[in-house]
Amino acid sequence: MIKEKVQNALNDQLNWELFSAYIYLAMAAYCESVNLPGFANWMKIQAQEEVSHAMKFYDFVSERGGRVTLAAIDAPPVEWDSPLAAFEHAYEHEQGVSERINKLVDLAVAESDHATNGFLQWFVTEQVEEEASVDEIIQKLKLVGKEGGGLFMLDRELSQRVFVPPAAEGAAGG
Repeated sequence: MIKEKVQNALNDQLNWELFSAYIYLAMAAYCESVNLPGFANWMKIQAQEEVSHAMKFYDFVSERGGRVTLAAIDAPPVEWDSPLAAFEHAYEHEQGVSERINKLVDLAVAESDHATNGFLQWFVTEQVEEEASVDEIIQKLKLVGKEGGGLFMLDRELSQRVFVPPAAEGAAGG
């Protein structure tokens, strides 16, 4: 049985992951509005990843005998000054998610909840990948600047991203 304090913290993160999906969908809509469908594709795939992360939390809380509670999700921003600004916002958001995951690990350790600690290690590793992925695009955007040709080549590259669900190792394994 999961401790109430841990359950509440995991539910909070589940809802944050859904909010993250909202942010990425808003960024996708922005990218569509400025005629960058490849950028929009990347953002939509990222939104799918965030929903899959939320479902990992959902399944884990349920498997531990806890109760999943869903909360209202705030509206995300809807405008950015540029694709670079959108990705910089995404990077800051991912850094915040990493901080939240680290605090969850700290809580699991403090509560001697080894199952939750083990579960969260997948997210610790995932966040390293998330931050690196967004930062790579930021660096490319800085290289191409506002040059149309480079921006459209990057748009074409980002259009190739496809959603790959996390490995089906069970919610607790990750």
